[in-house]
Amino acid sequence: MARAWTWSYERYEPEKERLREALCTLGNGYFATRGAAPETSAGEFHYPGTYVAGCYNRLTSSVQGRQVENEDVVNLPDWLPLRYRLHPAGTGRPGPWLSPDDPSLVAHHQSLDLRGGTLTRRSVYEDGAGRRLTVEQSRLVHMGDPHLAALHTRFTAEGWEGELEVESGIDGDVRNSGVARYRELANLHLAGWETGIEPGSSVWLRCRTVESDIGVALAARTVAAALPKKSGGRYRAEPRQLARAVQQTFRLPMAPDVTIAVDKTVALYTSRDPAIGSPLRAAVSAVRRAPAYSRLLASHRRAWADLWQRVKLDVPGEPGRILRLHLFHVLQTLSPHTAELDVGVPARGLHGEAYRGHVFWDELFVLPFLNLHLPEVSRGLLDYRHRRLPAACRAAQEAGKAGAMYPWQSADEGREETQVVHLNPRSGRWLPDRSRLQHHVGSAVAYNVWQYCQASGDTEYLYSKGAEMLLQIARFWAESATWDPALERYRIRHVMGPDEYHDGYPDSDAVGLDDNTYTNVTAAWVLTRAIELCRVLPASRCRQLLEEIRLDPAELSRWEDVSRRLYVPCHRGVISQFAGYGDLAELDWAGLRARHGNIRRLDRILEAEGDTVNRYQASKQADVLMLGYLFSPHELAALFRQLGHELDDDTWRATTDYYLARTSHGSTLSSLVHAWVLARARHADAWKYCEEALTGDVADLQGGTTEEGVHLGAMAGTLDFVQRGMTGLETRDDALWLSPATLPQLSKFGMRLRFRRHWDVDLRLRAERVRVAVPDNGKPGVRVVLDGRTYVVPSATARWLDLPS
Repeated sequence: MARAWTWSYERYEPEKERLREALCTLGNGYFATRGAAPETSAGEFHYPGTYVAGCYNRLTSSVQGRQVENEDVVNLPDWLPLRYRLHPAGTGRPGPWLSPDDPSLVAHHQSLDLRGGTLTRRSVYEDGAGRRLTVEQSRLVHMGDPHLAALHTRFTAEGWEGELEVESGIDGDVRNSGVARYRELANLHLAGWETGIEPGSSVWLRCRTVESDIGVALAARTVAAALPKKSGGRYRAEPRQLARAVQQTFRLPMAPDVTIAVDKTVALYTSRDPAIGSPLRAAVSAVRRAPAYSRLLASHRRAWADLWQRVKLDVPGEPGRILRLHLFHVLQTLSPHTAELDVGVPARGLHGEAYRGHVFWDELFVLPFLNLHLPEVSRGLLDYRHRRLPAACRAAQEAGKAGAMYPWQSADEGREETQVVHLNPRSGRWLPDRSRLQHHVGSAVAYNVWQYCQASGDTEYLYSKGAEMLLQIARFWAESATWDPALERYRIRHVMGPDEYHDGYPDSDAVGLDDNTYTNVTAAWVLTRAIELCRVLPASRCRQLLEEIRLDPAELSRWEDVSRRLYVPCHRGVISQFAGYGDLAELDWAGLRARHGNIRRLDRILEAEGDTVNRYQASKQADVLMLGYLFSPHELAALFRQLGHELDDDTWRATTDYYLARTSHGSTLSSLVHAWVLARARHADAWKYCEEALTGDVADLQGGTTEEGVHLGAMAGTLDFVQRGMTGLETRDDALWLSPATLPQLSKFGMRLRFRRHWDVDLRLRAERVRVAVPDNGKPGVRVVLDGRTYVVPSATARWLDLPS
């Protein structure tokens, strides 16, 4: 049972340390700190990093003679530093500062406690004279109070006496240097450092971000005492102020079998926080009030216990252990505290600097899970998009269109943050980045609005902010669609699909592709939902909304036409990824694998060879097949029928097999989507892709990317794979619709859901039956639709339902 809730590492392996730092990150939704050893600083094997959700800064860099602007999540001052060295009696000189990289390290163990949200480390050092020092350390980033963190360290001497020098500090001399391919770019985001000493045992550091002008303040209280406490007193520290750091140094008397504890408590505030006078005053006051470590730990564990109750997911065996780790990291990035912040879903969590902390479409894989556990967090994340609706409308206007054109990469302001150029590490060349043409991100926003409202029953949101976003996104798609008289179809041109490899046609100067199927079909879905919403909105609200956005009701008839006549290209009996995909050359997959082994990043390999993936029928990740992830078979078939096509099982199976053979899986999302689609089709390879999705981060299958930040969308997606993929769960028409299609390896599991007005609905699947239990809440029962039959499970009742054979 203990192993089911822990993630442990034996031995110190420096080449794996950065990966472990990412996977052992601790956070609470407000801020997170990587699992770096406090004795280390940024370098080849270590990268301490602390990130506050939504704290961005913009810098300008020179790349190949041109000025390039990038907005990054900021690596904030490091609160971890705590280093130590021995002063053995009779030697007359101190030993070296110890760290896991020191050759005197003889034992090392590290363990992440998922249940309690703590990281513990045990290191043993022994010098040539047989003098041993055992260091046991535990840390937390408080889930109850989002501004607090703490580090508890115990030092025990064996075979020597003398002094132990311990230096605790806050280091403000930090940069964003955690991603190798960004290191040529400007990376100093902080300025205006000030430090101070408070009466007692506290010190502080404050600074500001260079361009966004966000004030940041950290205060630290460090105390040392012999254990047990009655055996000795407390020890005073000597403070020291530096230009960009502040430190406290202890000289602790050590003797054989004596243990001394050093407790460091930290508070972090920024000028964006509500209800504070100043970040510095708030931080200093918070560490002064904070209780001792034992009480902090107890309240932190209680907060985690409450959270685990709300997001219960029981899956046995090793898959369950990995899913628990994934859920842990999702909750550390998107906790109940997130609901009160102006933040989106950072694609790489708060675990590193990859993708610059930007918000992409990953919420498409995250919100469906959160909707049924923490709907208030989903609503807060949708509010992030709503606050940036004006920016999306300005972007559409600048592109010569009406409606809202959401950016592919978003950060603070909601403007397009996609870089103009990107580096291919294989060739060393900076190349044009056209991924901003992925306008399908707008459909993801609309989909999330609709799914949240269906799961939560939040009609107030749907009729207000949700309707505003949905109608403006639909308006953009209607404006983007142009009539082709030869095809007698509407077309959407010059876009990129989720595949991301293809950004143009071979030997063409024009950018973008025509009629990406995923883009066109999701656009049709958005238009259909917008029309449906206009019909159910209260008449007064509908009039008000149309007047606010200056939408002529006559436009709705064109929306209807576009939603039924968008072009879906096909070739040789399969659905084409985009118009002309079937005319591209076939790739020598076997030859490439023989030459390169791992070809997940096929685009980089081909570019380094002087070729381009635009020439080939090859995909980075699921594109057409994403439709099978978003929509149930019934809904997808209805969408295609609406567009004038019959999508039968044979066509979908042929399409699935076609792209399976032509996908390199250069994204962690790819294996997830393929597992989902294949499981729903009961395909023999489903478990293979499911296993890859589960181990994508823990085994770093993409080769060195996880150390730069976890893949949050893929992690949340694996949770939703069990929650909705295995159960066929849909939330519509005020009912839970079930259509289980379990895998042999995932045929027994349970979960606790929050569905509309019902909290703690228990859902359990066994090989041939499903159990639905509704707590005693005095509300009408839960409607469940299974195999075309409707059941009502009253409150305070559990019911077993037989699955169709």
